[in-house]
Amino acid sequence: MRHTSGFFHVVQPGKAQRVSVSGPVLEKKATMPGILLGDEFPNFEANTTIGRIKFHDFLGSSWGILFSHPKDFTPVCTTELARAAKLSGEFKKRDVKMIALSVDSVEDHCSWSKDVMALNTEPDSPLPYPIIADDKRHLSVQLGMLDPDELDKDGIPLTARCVFVIGPDKKLKLSILYPATTGRNFDELLRVIDSLQLTAQKKVATPVDWKPGDKVMVIPSLSDAEAAALFPSGVTTKPMPSGKSYLRYTQP
Repeated sequence: MRHTSGFFHVVQPGKAQRVSVSGPVLEKKATMPGILLGDEFPNFEANTTIGRIKFHDFLGSSWGILFSHPKDFTPVCTTELARAAKLSGEFKKRDVKMIALSVDSVEDHCSWSKDVMALNTEPDSPLPYPIIADDKRHLSVQLGMLDPDELDKDGIPLTARCVFVIGPDKKLKLSILYPATTGRNFDELLRVIDSLQLTAQKKVATPVDWKPGDKVMVIPSLSDAEAAALFPSGVTTKPMPSGKSYLRYTQP
């Protein structure tokens, strides 16, 4: 990222995002995300509630989930962090390292964490994942996180509720963007991680409302013979009026 003539230019391969800076106000000029599926996630450095990190080192060989929040000490964000803390064991079972981000200081994050854990009736327990301090909004701009419709008291855009899931290869596997006014469903995030991890290992796709244990779909690029060899439990084809045999189900 470089700063020239009143603009931040965020450069990614084949794309750029331009955000103007006018006095204390950041005005978002682009709606394209700063990083797209399949891109290598930036190996940024940042201060967090567990000290300064380099993101790829923090992830190691694990999967990762980075979720951003508009601001500390706000109601919806507090409920989200509390739910994420409740589910931290489920993310750990899936070898997913969790990390949050908000546009306040590490000191504020540490104080806020006590409120979060108190909401979980665990006021003396530490928050089981770190929070990134992005008070200068450098990372929020770089990753396309700003919500132009939600401003702080100085008129500066807050971060939207972004979700990034990063694979062990450090590439972006999933992104979801919610406005600041809508809280996320962390059970759904676990479900999509289960799908991502399954489909990374096997030549299948997960249908609508899929959950672990349900049948999955054979990907179209596999021939019937290849599918029969890969899935010894069998493949069931649902007949369609078109006569095309593309709805093929199997147990993973």
